[in-house]
Amino acid sequence: MPLFKKNIFGQYLFVKRFIIRLFGTIVYFRFNWRNRPTIEGSEVFQNLPDQNVIIVSNHQTYFADVSFFYHAIYAAIAGHPNSMKYPGYLFCKKHNLYYVAAEETMKSGFLPKLLSLSGAVTVNRTWRANGQNVRRKVDKTETRNIDKAIQDGWVITFPQGTTKPYAKGRIGTAILIKKHKPVVVPVVIDGFRTAFDKKGLKLKKKKTKLKMRVKQPLKIDFDDTVEEILDQIMNAIEQTPDHDFMGKLENATTPTN
Repeated sequence: MPLFKKNIFGQYLFVKRFIIRLFGTIVYFRFNWRNRPTIEGSEVFQNLPDQNVIIVSNHQTYFADVSFFYHAIYAAIAGHPNSMKYPGYLFCKKHNLYYVAAEETMKSGFLPKLLSLSGAVTVNRTWRANGQNVRRKVDKTETRNIDKAIQDGWVITFPQGTTKPYAKGRIGTAILIKKHKPVVVPVVIDGFRTAFDKKGLKLKKKKTKLKMRVKQPLKIDFDDTVEEILDQIMNAIEQTPDHDFMGKLENATTPTN
């Protein structure tokens, strides 16, 4: 029966859709009434292939960012690009949408565990655990899970692996891109760090502009080295040292009241 259809990870799709619609409805009001969403370029999502797509972005909170992505993507697919005014888009039938998340984060409580059913592909960070710097080997099972997700649909990933702005990108994203040769869509977001706490669950400041700028898919030479591909990605999501310098310069020259 269609009701009990499972995805590639053996999870029931009706559960995933229920979680997305339930929590999507809750955060819809936070995004639209408590704050001001500003989206540009999301019509790009309307013209992507159904599989082998990687969406790369900077990262500002654990959960609010991903939730906003789901809203923006579903709204665009439903025929309302750059708008979140029509909550009916939450009934979008696209189920092969995933996001890469730290296992430590997704197992940090009942709510994160529940949210992980919306499409999380969890990984153990090889460089960070419980707030401490660590060194550990990449789990090949986790890598295979990301491979499966890319082959099945769209994967949202944050190359920096942290919410710290202008942090160095991790080479893993470039390795995946070189391996799968996917369509790579860069996205730049802003305002979430101001509006929400670090987890993205508590509202800190109302009437904040939640900005998302979706760029055209990157033209990547897959024969480039992974380092060159990573540099291209980080520049596209505006997280390079040059962008950091410009941001500091802008803040320094902005008059204060």
